[in-house]
Amino acid sequence: MSTHGAYYIPHKAVWPVLATAGLMFMLAGFANYLNGSSIGSGMMMIGFATFIVMLGMWFALQATESESGMYNHGVGISYRMGMMWFIFSEVMFFGVFFGALWYARNLSIPWLSETGFVSGPGRSTHEVLWSSFQEAWPTNGPGNVGGDFEPMGAFGLPFLNTLLLLSSGVTCTWAHHGLLAKNRDQLIKGLLATVGLGFLFVAFQATEYYEAYHEMGLTLGSGIYGSTFFMLTGFHGFHVCVGAIILSVVLFRSWKGHFTPENHFAFEAAAWYWHFVDVVWLGLFIFVYIM
Repeated sequence: MSTHGAYYIPHKAVWPVLATAGLMFMLAGFANYLNGSSIGSGMMMIGFATFIVMLGMWFALQATESESGMYNHGVGISYRMGMMWFIFSEVMFFGVFFGALWYARNLSIPWLSETGFVSGPGRSTHEVLWSSFQEAWPTNGPGNVGGDFEPMGAFGLPFLNTLLLLSSGVTCTWAHHGLLAKNRDQLIKGLLATVGLGFLFVAFQATEYYEAYHEMGLTLGSGIYGSTFFMLTGFHGFHVCVGAIILSVVLFRSWKGHFTPENHFAFEAAAWYWHFVDVVWLGLFIFVYIM
């Protein structure tokens, strides 16, 4: 138990190390998979399993410490500041990818088609770098190297997924109001709906990817359009998976009777993260699917 003025510090922190190892294995496995290595899929599964186990054990430890009264007001402030900085780092993470998309679409493509002089009269950027290039978006590489493909439309599954995520933000807020009002039934129902909508989003995105690869010819090899499309939507889908897992843990703890209106930082952190995921998707839907 904490005493007045005390500040609880964990004796050791093994879970961040396991998180790093799991993510490293997963990304290295994905890179090997893309390059045709036979060990790629196995490495991805090991990394993902390590990450999931780490999340479960870390959350269990945090729950035990919180429910036993180890945290005081100062620790709560530290947690909130840490979560704020973490979400800020995630904003910068996606900001880089949005910047890459903007650079490719609004700067590099016009530069490749312009007629400005490079090394002397009569020699333009267009002629020196790529004489057959025509300015267009989406583009799939020089000489149609990425093959013919159909761009992903905004309506259909992407629009449905947008409605799902916006609805999940509403149900998450509804659950929070239930917690503040000491209405545990509303809290649990809201979290159930939020988690269900989150995993349904992931299932629909997997369906979208299947259609892209098998029916539309849209793959990671479909030039700059294909690579930026899957990079942005894929990383976002991974964040949705993480958010849904975190909310699942919060749901389980709510079932166990945890959280009070005065002490529910784990719920707040999960809700902040989920709303961040919602906002990022709105940006993706506009800049990737519509524009």
